[in-house]
Amino acid sequence: MTLREELTEQVVRIEEMLEKVPEPMARKLREHLGELRELLLEQRPPRFVLVGRRGAGKSSLVNAIFGEPVAEVGHEKATTARGTWWSYEGGLGTLEMLDTRGLQEGSAPEEASADEDAQQSIARAIEEKAPDALLFLIKAKEIDAAVDGDLDGLEVVSQQVRERYGYRVPLVAVITHCDELEPKNVNLHAPDDEDADELQEKLARVRRVEQDLAQKIRGRTALRDQLVGVHGVSAYQSWRRDGTRRADERWRVEELLDFLLDELPEQARVEFVRLSQVRGLQHRMADRLTTVVSGITAGVALTPLPLADIGPITSLQVSLVVGIGYVAGRRMELRTAGEFLGALGANVGAAMALREVARGLVKVMPGFGSVVSAAVAFAGTRGVGRASAAYFIDGVSTEQAKELFKKARRDARAEYEREHEE
Repeated sequence: MTLREELTEQVVRIEEMLEKVPEPMARKLREHLGELRELLLEQRPPRFVLVGRRGAGKSSLVNAIFGEPVAEVGHEKATTARGTWWSYEGGLGTLEMLDTRGLQEGSAPEEASADEDAQQSIARAIEEKAPDALLFLIKAKEIDAAVDGDLDGLEVVSQQVRERYGYRVPLVAVITHCDELEPKNVNLHAPDDEDADELQEKLARVRRVEQDLAQKIRGRTALRDQLVGVHGVSAYQSWRRDGTRRADERWRVEELLDFLLDELPEQARVEFVRLSQVRGLQHRMADRLTTVVSGITAGVALTPLPLADIGPITSLQVSLVVGIGYVAGRRMELRTAGEFLGALGANVGAAMALREVARGLVKVMPGFGSVVSAAVAFAGTRGVGRASAAYFIDGVSTEQAKELFKKARRDARAEYEREHEE
């Protein structure tokens, strides 16, 4: 049985069990189960529509997200076909991009069909898939260069999404080539080596173009409610013929990715974090998975059904380990999770026995046993999550992970008991 099949089976089992559980206990547990379904069972690649004129840096931004050359960068002429969804695949994931033909380019790209213009082809592509976010790209030095024409096209694309799917797609404006602003000799990606005054001068120019673009977009009635952020970045990278990187001058790309993560639906977040390989995003997702699974295991342990918690809790904890490993770039394998849990000393048999001892306390102190059982399940799951993040994301040793597991479990149990004191 695969991980997905095992997790699906346990989620369905818990959902069936909740039919016999009173509200509001069942309601909260269903919310957590819904989140887990979206994050691990319904996951898919994120989908972005990239809009901007030729040379705005669309392909460079795709490469900057992956950290590897997955998209062709066209320097002399348009290289992107009109309105086509592309699946950009890197070593760790896939990103779906509606990489549109430049809205104001003077020549059609090589792959373009002669029987439709750019906006018609974009509409056709939008009919195929619903985008998660709309990224409007423009060069830092072109904010005042015929930008109204770009915004006209942006309005059309936004309207097409709204008419087809009935929602206002989040709009993120990305100002590229910020490294070309004056003082040109100041490197934004290596600020420690630069003159402080000149660095501040350049940063001030970046803030100014961000403010100018935000003002222009918010001046459009059709766009002002969709704009969620304006971000200046540099995405330049260069590779040798053998595939090794020659130069990496990316600046604020990680900040942009962190922002985009919040705009994505749950189903697209795990894949986005995995392919980006940004440690901060990986920890955010690991914390999110740990919180969700801890809430489920505690809720299952609280349910007044004999022995209902043993199978689901164990399977959920294994799934948590695999999910965090996957976010960190590992393959989704149950064997890896089992070996890791064994190294932590997270003995399933001992945990089951402890939960049953806790349940037995109900005979002496009604209500106390279920709370203790839930605290044990919650704390053990929190410990597993924290140790998994440290091991798979930060690369600590198994011994260090074991110590983190013990500490996190101890702290989480005390936290749970404090929050549930009568």
